[in-house]
Amino acid sequence: MKKIYILSFALCLISITGCKKFLDQPALGYYSDADLFSNESTARTAVNAAYIPLTFTDASSNPVWVLGDVATDDVVIGGNAGEQADYTAIDLYNILPGNAAVQSLWARYYDGINRCNVITDGLKTDNTAITEPAKTQLLAQAKFLRAYYYFLLTNFYGNIPLRLKVSTLEDAAVAASPQAQVYTQIEKDLTEAAAGLPQKWESNNDLGRATKGAALALLAKASLFQQKYTQAIQYSEQVEALGYALTDRFADNFNASAKTNSEVIFSVWHSRGAQPSQGNSLNYWFAPRALNGAGTYFPTQSLVNNFEANDPRLDLTIARTGKSYYDNTFDPSWSSTGYLSKKHVQPLSEVPTTTKNDGNLNYEALRFADLLLIKAEALNESGQSAAALVPLNKVRERARKNYDGTPPADLLAAVTVINQSDLREVIRRERRSELALEFQRFFDVIRYGEAYANAAIKPGAPNFNYTNNRFFPIPQTELNANGKL
Repeated sequence: MKKIYILSFALCLISITGCKKFLDQPALGYYSDADLFSNESTARTAVNAAYIPLTFTDASSNPVWVLGDVATDDVVIGGNAGEQADYTAIDLYNILPGNAAVQSLWARYYDGINRCNVITDGLKTDNTAITEPAKTQLLAQAKFLRAYYYFLLTNFYGNIPLRLKVSTLEDAAVAASPQAQVYTQIEKDLTEAAAGLPQKWESNNDLGRATKGAALALLAKASLFQQKYTQAIQYSEQVEALGYALTDRFADNFNASAKTNSEVIFSVWHSRGAQPSQGNSLNYWFAPRALNGAGTYFPTQSLVNNFEANDPRLDLTIARTGKSYYDNTFDPSWSSTGYLSKKHVQPLSEVPTTTKNDGNLNYEALRFADLLLIKAEALNESGQSAAALVPLNKVRERARKNYDGTPPADLLAAVTVINQSDLREVIRRERRSELALEFQRFFDVIRYGEAYANAAIKPGAPNFNYTNNRFFPIPQTELNANGKL
């Protein structure tokens, strides 16, 4: 892969797609709106900038892993007493509006939205400086990214301000919109993005950009989350028709050497060794202190217990006693729970301890296994339980194939139950195992309802109250700045 370019856009912004060398092109300073959208090259720079808030170059500034997993029954925060106090507060549900993780995620993703709005404001129909095909693709990327940011924000925070243009001092204060209205905008942006995005980018320079499949997959997910099951099924089938396929090797989804595998629908691209940094620092946060990591992210016994007996995904997802931790022997003293994540971590042979925060592993934000489980759930909830078995069992069969040796006859046997209620629980368990430690658990726990959420979270966090905690608080910084909230 090659790096697209590094140019200045308000601040020195970087492309997420690149890798081995910079183009020989100097920083060009600050752009006016007229200059930024006066040609395709600089407009593309603005689009590149809109991807940046998704990255984990500074994982503490993008704490989706804290809100998405630490806030659930899958992960507890590690470290010594008093360290990462705000992350521990998330873990225990002592969450105030001034919590650093709550504020960081909000600020980062609204920054992403603002970058998208710069593009949609600058590429209006009266802009004739850029060809229509180029304008269509650039706008489609911006709309996909804006929808993705809003999808995450509304599922974490509920009713939120809907900003669709670059704010000025006069209109910066915006009241929160109902979540249903936010979803309406998400669907509009994704529908328009799907119409303008290619099925596949032809150049390696464009790896990591949004595609038609990414927009349709997020539409399927947004539909499921709104209980629009017919639409979720339809969008899932449109994605399937584009040719995505489960990888034979489950671990390829978390392997830096398999970043373009057939299962990837949308990934957040990282490259190590670049200046400014484009590396993935999750490697540092998740690795144990004995290996120069921060040791802050420990899987729980509850998550381990969710895996069925001999499920190969367990040891491909979680490090534990008696098993290898990549190229090391696992030491249970490395974790207060006795477990470490093997997703989002690279072995020392790939990322030495001296550069632990500069990994080149992508984050797969949308992958085909997730899409299949979305379809299975939507089919079951719409009364088509027998049909739901097909996508569900595809996921289980791939997992079974990853058994080292001849699998036991009953290992991850095909599900045959068609009672809707029973199958619902099977799909939920399967989703938890397949997507474990991919920062999605909070969304599922909350959308499954109060009884499920209480059973999942309260044993480890007695302070949890579904009514009060189904969404994180609007950050204090936003409350102070926005008088209409």
